[in-house]
Amino acid sequence: MSGNQPLIIVGDSPIAEVAYEYIEHDSDYSVEAFSVEEEYLDQQELFDVPVIPFETISQHYPPSEYDMFVAVGYKKMNRLRERLYEEAKKKGYDLISYVSSQAFVWDNVELGENCFIFEENVIQPFVNIGDNVTLWSNNHIGHHSTIGDHCFVASEVVVSGFVTIGDNCFLGVNATLADDLSIAPDNLIGAGATILSDTEK
Repeated sequence: MSGNQPLIIVGDSPIAEVAYEYIEHDSDYSVEAFSVEEEYLDQQELFDVPVIPFETISQHYPPSEYDMFVAVGYKKMNRLRERLYEEAKKKGYDLISYVSSQAFVWDNVELGENCFIFEENVIQPFVNIGDNVTLWSNNHIGHHSTIGDHCFVASEVVVSGFVTIGDNCFLGVNATLADDLSIAPDNLIGAGATILSDTEK
């Protein structure tokens, strides 16, 4: 159900391809272009949509007419996605968030810009999710928890209630965080890890 609101996706990796599928079929947006930094531009089209150098994107698709979504993974503890997000904002673009129609998000959840919320996520009341956060499929985010900016949460992660996760964290598949604790910024929580106490940066 491709919509009428024009959108540019930053990136052309498999994550950008996944974003294209979700956005085109499950949102009010229509993807009009992909954009990558000129150094990495190695294709002119993707899904019959043009791929434009990021350095000159605003000349072709002005921010007054197009919104943007940065669909980049967790390289360098999310720093690449963070940098492109910040540069997109400097260019004047509004950054959208995508929330799957098959996710459960309580109505008082606070959600930042450029978030990518996949299907079967359960986000309970009084949760605060920062900017530029990816929640892959099938996670549980418990009540009164906070996820900082530029985080990536892989699948099947359990975040219990009253948990605070700092900026630029990565949580691996099947990680479990006990209730009422703080994960410091720049933490990589490995797949299957169980965290029972506060961590250090």
